[in-house]
Amino acid sequence: MKRKVLILGAAGRDFHNFNMFFRNNEDYEVVGFTATQIPNIAERLYPAELAGKLYPKGIPIFEESDLEKLIEKYRIAEVYFSYSDVSHMYVMHLACRAQAAGASFVLLGPRETMLKSSKKTIAVTAVRTGAGKSPLSRTITKRLIKKGKKCVIVRHPMPYGDLAKQKIQRYATLEDLDRYECTIEEREEYTPHIKNGVVVFAGVDYEAILREAEKEADIILWDGGNNDLPFIQPDLWFVVTDVLRPGHEMWYYPGETNFRAADVVVINKISENPTDVKRIRKNQEKFNPGAQVLEADMELTPDRKMDLEGRKVIVVEDGPTVTHGGMKFGAGFEYAKKKGAEIIDPREHAVGSIRKVYQKYEHLENVLPAMGYYGKQIEELAETINNSGAEVVVSGTPVDIAKVLKVNIPLLHITYHIKEKSGDLGKMLEKVA
Repeated sequence: MKRKVLILGAAGRDFHNFNMFFRNNEDYEVVGFTATQIPNIAERLYPAELAGKLYPKGIPIFEESDLEKLIEKYRIAEVYFSYSDVSHMYVMHLACRAQAAGASFVLLGPRETMLKSSKKTIAVTAVRTGAGKSPLSRTITKRLIKKGKKCVIVRHPMPYGDLAKQKIQRYATLEDLDRYECTIEEREEYTPHIKNGVVVFAGVDYEAILREAEKEADIILWDGGNNDLPFIQPDLWFVVTDVLRPGHEMWYYPGETNFRAADVVVINKISENPTDVKRIRKNQEKFNPGAQVLEADMELTPDRKMDLEGRKVIVVEDGPTVTHGGMKFGAGFEYAKKKGAEIIDPREHAVGSIRKVYQKYEHLENVLPAMGYYGKQIEELAETINNSGAEVVVSGTPVDIAKVLKVNIPLLHITYHIKEKSGDLGKMLEKVA
């Protein structure tokens, strides 16, 4: 008898785990995926052309809230947890729900889910969303380019559209973002790399994606999402920690796995909370004593000169960082505050799905998350901004949102870069280049 399986996911790790472990495995029957974190994912289908010969009708995607009903209805034997950036308590509550309904609860590990590349591979991961993976990835690729290496990014999945069409995506120009109908979140991640002249691959089927990327690369850089594990076995593994969230390296899944396994622990934003640098150092010395350590800061740079002193501003931040990442603010808020701006509380001006975001993430107060997973939500984000009465929009997202949103207010875009304080990144990269 095949063991009936339910995969809990958020349109990323779940599909990868299926492709790697279940797709051609006749010992199991994957009855369905469940979805959370991302809007409008449930009630879709993992298509037959991706699911393989064992699933000629594809695989349905359900709401995670129906977990117990699904276990009972389909007589599920095993529930596989397959998404990231959640607390250990959150994971165990789900485990208890699954077990109380009669199923086993399973976490797949690296040996069963990591691809092996024919090229040297660097992985950039984190202990939490918003710790600073993206600027570190950009710094690393710039260093490699200077050394004459062709570096190609393989980016963690964000497949929010037509999954079959998104099997393999290659981004080499900004026009590719429109061609693939990218969400704001996707643009945030891909745009800076493209501007730096680095090709980005992403999509759904990472075995196929990696083989295409290898054709163009001397070195593969895995640019992780949330605090997920790498999909590709790394030759050099970085994990970024965040002194604004000390202790989270031991409290969140699978960030703690990254923290324990990485070759290099990056302690980021050290000037913003010097006291807790020692706390993270102590955890590193105890749980990953063999790791090298790189201490760094985030350097904030506006795209133009603008006096913010006393002016009313609405701050837009990277969506995942301030929603399920749990941060109350990001680079935009930090810059606006330092420059003496009067920061508007966006909550009273929020409309539609944006208002619902504030209801779900109650820790949010003075920042507006750059939610834009679909057309209507992008319109509601713009309407929220235009309703605010702000004189300036200060955006701390990695992408220029003025190119996506129709707003009637001047926009100041803040970019951020890794600034090394101690440790030698160049020497660390000698392992692969």
